[in-house]
Amino acid sequence: MGSIADLLDHLRPEIEAQLKPNLQGIFGGVIRRYLPQAWAFKTEVETVTLTVDSQGNVSMRSGGSPNPDVLVKGSLDALSAALSSRNPAMVRPGSIEAKALTSKGNMAFEFLRNRFGL
Repeated sequence: MGSIADLLDHLRPEIEAQLKPNLQGIFGGVIRRYLPQAWAFKTEVETVTLTVDSQGNVSMRSGGSPNPDVLVKGSLDALSAALSSRNPAMVRPGSIEAKALTSKGNMAFEFLRNRFGL
């Protein structure tokens, strides 16, 4: 089983590839209102923050964010299963608590939750 950081690192290029083309034009202006964003993923052994800037660049760092837009907490096994399979059916119900902490985080979470298997 890999670390959450490794699993999120594999998702970064995919998220950027999906997001960057959508930041152009009028629709892009709407999306940019929800950026930047920080999502914190916390297990019993690590915390990793995934950040998307206003240009659609995705970065990550070890540790939490003082003001995350979304907080995802669960066991290492549960989060690993969610991020590996990206299929919520592969994760035991109730083993992951994911909640948006800001209105812009809520909008993004509803749009991207399946990308993370949540």
